[in-house]
Amino acid sequence: MTPHQARKRFGQHFLTDAAVIEDIVQCIGPRPGDAMVEIGPGLAAMTQPLAERLGHLHVIELDRDLARRLRLHPQLHVIESDVLKVDFTALASSLQVPRLRIVGNLPYNISTPILFHLLDHVAVVIDQHFMLQKEVVERMVAAPSTSHYGRLSVMLQWRYEMEMLLHVGPQAFDPPPRVDSAIVRMLPLAQAATVNQRLLSELVQVAFSQRRKLLRHTLGRWLETQGFDGMFDVQRRAEEVPVAEYLNLAQQIHL
Repeated sequence: MTPHQARKRFGQHFLTDAAVIEDIVQCIGPRPGDAMVEIGPGLAAMTQPLAERLGHLHVIELDRDLARRLRLHPQLHVIESDVLKVDFTALASSLQVPRLRIVGNLPYNISTPILFHLLDHVAVVIDQHFMLQKEVVERMVAAPSTSHYGRLSVMLQWRYEMEMLLHVGPQAFDPPPRVDSAIVRMLPLAQAATVNQRLLSELVQVAFSQRRKLLRHTLGRWLETQGFDGMFDVQRRAEEVPVAEYLNLAQQIHL
């Protein structure tokens, strides 16, 4: 079969380092019978060892040439689609399982939209293990009052417990990306705060829109337009506010 050329428009960087692949699979810990979905299987470097341990694996691949190759694998069910259009809740229902395990080497150019898309389906997720740009993972797990703490930190820490597991250098890929990568584990929280997701997203986006300024210039004015008359210290910068305070504020605002 003709060798596949990585396509820039799909953000393709294929994992080739066997030792790194084995380390990632060990982190995931696949078990026979797990209902697992891999996003962006590419040339099946991680897909093959996963399928061997699972017995069967569902994969989501946008590239039609790669999807055609993957269909030749007897242990794979290929969903040829843009992952942003996949309804993971409906997929779990069609597989007659309550929840899914989701893994993947996510395209770095759309990794954040994918993470937010999956946030809508967190109720049907057991865990998620992703290869991402290291800087993105640092933002995901960042603590307040650090330079990486921002909107992504708040929105994901609302619903997940997260941990950076492995650092992966560019040399592990073909072609090598221009950035370092990392593996992150995402475990949905058993008891997440009940808030309006759209409202929380807007609130946090406003707060971090001018992160160098005090919140009274951004979030404070936004709160006034919402008719908020509660207590919230806007004499701070957005990065100084813990996740729990953003959640509590969102709960106090009436739509």
